[in-house]
Amino acid sequence: MFLASQTKSGLEYYERLLKSAGSLSNLFSESDEPYLYYRFVENLFCKSFKANNLSRSDTSVDASKNKLGIGIKTFSFRQGNTFEKIAEFNKSSLSLRKLQEEEIIKEITKLRNERIKTTQRIFGLDNMIYHCVARRKGGMLIYELPMDLVNLDKISNLNPDGNIINFKDGKNEYKYNISKSTLYKKFTADKIILDFDVEILENPFNQLEKMFKDIRELVFSPIKEQEHIFLPLYSYEKREKKVFEKSGLNQWNASGRPRNLGEVYIPIPAWIHSSYPSFFPPKDVKFALKLPNGNKLKVSLCQQDSKALMSDPNKALGEWLLRDVLGLEEGEVLTYAKLEGLGLDSVVIYKNGDGNYNIDFTKINSFENFKNNIDATDNSD
Repeated sequence: MFLASQTKSGLEYYERLLKSAGSLSNLFSESDEPYLYYRFVENLFCKSFKANNLSRSDTSVDASKNKLGIGIKTFSFRQGNTFEKIAEFNKSSLSLRKLQEEEIIKEITKLRNERIKTTQRIFGLDNMIYHCVARRKGGMLIYELPMDLVNLDKISNLNPDGNIINFKDGKNEYKYNISKSTLYKKFTADKIILDFDVEILENPFNQLEKMFKDIRELVFSPIKEQEHIFLPLYSYEKREKKVFEKSGLNQWNASGRPRNLGEVYIPIPAWIHSSYPSFFPPKDVKFALKLPNGNKLKVSLCQQDSKALMSDPNKALGEWLLRDVLGLEEGEVLTYAKLEGLGLDSVVIYKNGDGNYNIDFTKINSFENFKNNIDATDNSD
């Protein structure tokens, strides 16, 4: 697993900062278990072990290093046997509820497996694990588990219990909550790597006052969020999301001149240019776009009104999106149902200070939420 290959100094730093954060638990909770905010743990993990922070990508992992993907879980120990959420299927919930219990489990496990495979393709990962930080009374313990695919051929012990369907696959135990459209996995602490006590300060406010008593003036500067925009991987037809068969990510299928099977573009709505006029370079000016796997594409804005983000060569973007990430065969038309099943339908593009750009995938409705926030801001002026 991951921690066994890390440096002693990295492990000591990780444990020390976890203890420090846990000692302030009474700022937030009166529990005898240390309080940890999951984003803090993700960021600390990446800093301690010099891992890539993928937590903003909304995929199956939060970090990566040396082609290993790591999903970081923070939860209460509960005697080493706890069911924790590993996937949600809200957008598929209506169609799933029409199925029988066995069909539901087959469908959601297929979707879960495909999301894991898609994450591996996005970031170029060879393997994936769970890194678990479990909070116990007066301390914490850490263990790691493989992030297994569900073995569809060995699903057994199907046990519907009201709103819950329990099942096994010969290696792991799962449960699916029908009303929440959520899949849970049993996390068992068989091999604990770290186990340490945490001294929870009775009055952490006094400690904070001591830390700052000699500082006469504090200046808190807000963290400047990296400039970014969201773009949809779809269009609309009669207010319904749709990937058109002959444009956008299916541009390769358009009529007219012969086209490469990787020819695609990401659509850029007109309001993006009016709301963010200086975000992109001018039309036809090439710039570097770094992919989640570390590779770079040469891209530019194309077509009338700069409505398309395309690569040079054009097939490079399609080969990455359609083949490497979405796993489509050559000549297979992308549908919105495919995106919905994977739990992603948008990308986010970050603008770096050096004029280069990064692209990442985002979950369902990310583009709509982004647009709604812009609309709300405009209406408040």
